[in-house]
Amino acid sequence: MTTQYSLAELMICAASTAFDNDGEVLATGIGVIPRLAATLSMSTKNPDLMMTDSEAYLLSEPNPIGPRGDDFVQRNETWMGFSRIFDNVWSRKRHAMIGPTQIDQFGQSNISALGGDYDRPKIQMLGVRGLPGNSISHANSFFVPSHNKRVFVANECDVVCSIGYNPERLPKGYQLNEVDIRLVITDICVMDWQGPNHQLRLVSLHPGVSVDEVIEKTGFAIHVEDNTPTTAAPTAEQLAIIAKFDPYNIRAKQLKDNPPGVRAVAVTEDS
Repeated sequence: MTTQYSLAELMICAASTAFDNDGEVLATGIGVIPRLAATLSMSTKNPDLMMTDSEAYLLSEPNPIGPRGDDFVQRNETWMGFSRIFDNVWSRKRHAMIGPTQIDQFGQSNISALGGDYDRPKIQMLGVRGLPGNSISHANSFFVPSHNKRVFVANECDVVCSIGYNPERLPKGYQLNEVDIRLVITDICVMDWQGPNHQLRLVSLHPGVSVDEVIEKTGFAIHVEDNTPTTAAPTAEQLAIIAKFDPYNIRAKQLKDNPPGVRAVAVTEDS
């Protein structure tokens, strides 16, 4: 292991574990860090993982992000047109890592609108798009670049765009054990929904982060077990793979000021 890594790289490695045991499913990482996470998993722990070129092909090796030279030849494995994507989604053979604007205590998420009435929101965003059907049909994980109470909201999301562990909103015929929300990767910790009664649970703390900080920045109660471990540092192999598939270091622009993976210890006047 090495101590020379950025927080973005730590989050990529932590997020990659969400895909490691998936087997042959389609990984969709929405955003630079989630996409590199899926790329890392496919390149190391789960070679059966499937990724597309975002157009029409499944790839034998993920494409790098950023500009590519005229001599670049992507490693196409088979055709994966738009209609086949839907076949894949409905058959539960997909795992997406998305970046919601809000997440509530039930794991319900919001990408649509914030504040005000539904017809006249204070902030209009993407709309629900395909998230309701996707969240019902296949596994989803969440990526949160800034862990705070505006994301992890105290009440229900302003607009509930995805299924969660809320018995009051389950579609007819669904059971709670059919909801499949995996990991939550933030800039301070890793969490999942494996606490009592599907409560959000703290899995690991990024270096230099305390349990109290996570609790303070989350708008609802979370389950904390004894002796929460520290998020594993990237290995030299992992960092080399990340650099290979992100040769322009686009990852360095994903978090404000590109902070280090190991938080610097504050120095007081008495120190």
